[in-house]
Amino acid sequence: MSVMLRPLGTATGLVLAYYLLPLDRRFDGAAALGLVLGLAALVALFTWQIRSILRSSRPRLRAVEALATTVPLFLLLFAATYYLLEQAGPGSFAERLSRTDALYFALTVFSTVGFGDITPRTEPARIVTMVQMVGDILLLAVAAHVVVGAVQSALSRTPAGEAPAAPGRPPGAGRGDG
Repeated sequence: MSVMLRPLGTATGLVLAYYLLPLDRRFDGAAALGLVLGLAALVALFTWQIRSILRSSRPRLRAVEALATTVPLFLLLFAATYYLLEQAGPGSFAERLSRTDALYFALTVFSTVGFGDITPRTEPARIVTMVQMVGDILLLAVAAHVVVGAVQSALSRTPAGEAPAAPGRPPGAGRGDG
């Protein structure tokens, strides 16, 4: 049970930050640059997480933690962008977006459900939505493949059935993570 507390805490903290951050500025060039820099930081974070999985004594757990950070952060970056877009230009979407509405829209785009209740109406809103769609595909296909590959690589460094050794422990002294 405690194994899942850190990933759950991370995801909860990210959602809390989304609701507590002052998102009161207009969506302009600086906000667009913020999205690009946020996505670049997300790629850097993901790269660091893959390296952590490869070095981990518990690669499966580390992979869960990595995804519990990467996916919510990715979605919250887009939710904040949608929210700022709507604040800067009311009518960017089919209805006025609160923070919850913006997060809801980001999740429906991510899940490809697309209920149709909230739709982008302006060109900038449609462009950001298309960028998220491409990012969703990359996140689901490429990132998932990389995470699974990193876990398999870390597990293959140890004899069958043995967990990778923790730093400073002899091989065979580690405990598996599932």
